[in-house]
Amino acid sequence: MIFLGADHGGFELKNKVKKWLEEWEEEYQDLGNKEYDQEDDYPDFAVAVAKEVAKGGNRGILFCRSAAGMVITANKIADVRAVAAFDQASARHSREHNDANILVLSGDWLDDEKAQTIVETWLNTKFTQEERHVRRLNKIKEIE
Repeated sequence: MIFLGADHGGFELKNKVKKWLEEWEEEYQDLGNKEYDQEDDYPDFAVAVAKEVAKGGNRGILFCRSAAGMVITANKIADVRAVAAFDQASARHSREHNDANILVLSGDWLDDEKAQTIVETWLNTKFTQEERHVRRLNKIKEIE
């Protein structure tokens, strides 16, 4: 399951990603915002998605203007490894090396083609399980 969440700054991009996920036959759940609201606040959606992802076995995609606010908020929840990706290489690296379980996209700085490539790459890339990466993730877990 892929949990989705967006504030007004990422609302339009989230709706495009939902269509791509449907085309790719990926199961998702939209945790909001369900309608455009200029006054909504990104922490509400970041926390909702992060809590679901932290339960294990699921991933999430968050959307806001810059991606920064969602990343900061989501990473406050234990067992979440949220990253902002701005190209295919950063999306791939976040999965292979960091086992990122939440992808955050900028509604302001990504065009549709780049966003689609990032999402597809991120979803199709596996964690390498290399000892050095596992060791580093375990150190993060100790901090939590």
